[in-house]
Amino acid sequence: MGLDRKSYEKSNRGKYDLALFSIMQDIVLSLLGSLLSVLLIRWLSEPKPGFIFLVLKYLSVSAIGIIAGVLISGCSKDIKRYATVRSIAKVVVAILIKEIAIIAAILLNVISLSLPSLEVLLILADLILTGIAMSYIRISARLMSGAYSNLSEKASRKTALVSGTSDPSLILAGELEKDGYNVMGLLTRNKGMEGRVIHDYVVYYCRTDEDLDRLQWRLGGVDGVFFPKTEEEIECDGSPKEDAAPQTDGMSLLGHMIKRSFDIGFSGLLLIVFSPVIAVCAFGVHLEDGGPAIFKQERIGRSGQPFFIYKFRSMRVNAETNGEPALYSGEDDPRLTRTGRFLRAHHLDELPQLWNIFKGDMSFIGYRPERRYYIDQIMNCNARYRYLYQIRPGITSYATLYNGYTDTMDKMLTRLDMDLYYLRNHSVWFDIKVLGLTFLSIVSGKKF
Repeated sequence: MGLDRKSYEKSNRGKYDLALFSIMQDIVLSLLGSLLSVLLIRWLSEPKPGFIFLVLKYLSVSAIGIIAGVLISGCSKDIKRYATVRSIAKVVVAILIKEIAIIAAILLNVISLSLPSLEVLLILADLILTGIAMSYIRISARLMSGAYSNLSEKASRKTALVSGTSDPSLILAGELEKDGYNVMGLLTRNKGMEGRVIHDYVVYYCRTDEDLDRLQWRLGGVDGVFFPKTEEEIECDGSPKEDAAPQTDGMSLLGHMIKRSFDIGFSGLLLIVFSPVIAVCAFGVHLEDGGPAIFKQERIGRSGQPFFIYKFRSMRVNAETNGEPALYSGEDDPRLTRTGRFLRAHHLDELPQLWNIFKGDMSFIGYRPERRYYIDQIMNCNARYRYLYQIRPGITSYATLYNGYTDTMDKMLTRLDMDLYYLRNHSVWFDIKVLGLTFLSIVSGKKF
């Protein structure tokens, strides 16, 4: 079936935007490598009069060289979020063309250092540092996406516990894994077995219904407890309690202290660094239609408490005129303003949420906070949403990386499974990986 004209134009516009973004990204990374190279030479050599003018000339030649290299090699046409042999080969060709431009500028005396050896060293340093800068994002995305390639599938599975530690229990656990369940562990009445690991399954002590409730608190909720036909080892009721809420999450107290310290320090720093950008964005939003620059909306956060989330207004004033919340329907949403569409495309509308982090309403990594209206609908389908109330919501989340923007109830329920997986397993290292993947997604132009 062919595309209609609107879909065709949208597809072409998306490809054009990605190509332009890819070119700009490679130019910036290349110039960063050139700047580090010339600063390295300055550090190794004697002071040179007019050094700042030399740097400007050098960066100008580098910019011309890398633009030519990117266009000739076709880097911008091979848009990948990760490294491939083909994309890295094109990067190498682009860098070599850039270095040829620098060599020509040195031979023509456009760029002149005090010693020929320094000029050779400058070219080598530029070659190495530019190569590292331009390849870093592609290679890192490949490595990190590989490390997480199975987590998305695993997080969406239903969770289960198996009663007993005997061979029939282990066979049942294996069958459940094949059927798509994520087996969280084995249950036993033997206190001495608690904490042991059998065939990669952790053994949990469970003697009463109260023990099972507490265990579900620790694990962030379990979809079911399964008994082998010959199992008589424990007497717990096999049905999970819908009113049970997790008592603790997967992160230690020390981890929470480190995470909160990072949130305060880094959000405060970014508020200062990005203050000029924040001012420009606010001015642009207000200038377009005269409405308020900041949009605030009540969301539900830690401990089920409401708070106001702040964003740059990307839609026209009174976008929800009928009083019923409406989900964002993508970049073609008619309620978007021109400035708002640009802010959303580049994730700049989220900048005011740095204040939410600094205040303690949110964290950099968590789960995306929802409005009460949608939480009530989610809870009707899966009451385990309440488990998320024990941690702060975040600007980004593990679920966002794989589930994208949630504009349907099915996506919301899928996101909940991933958020619960994050709740059970999150740690400082997990947060670092999610933050790194988010950065790579943004700089590679991924929409979410």
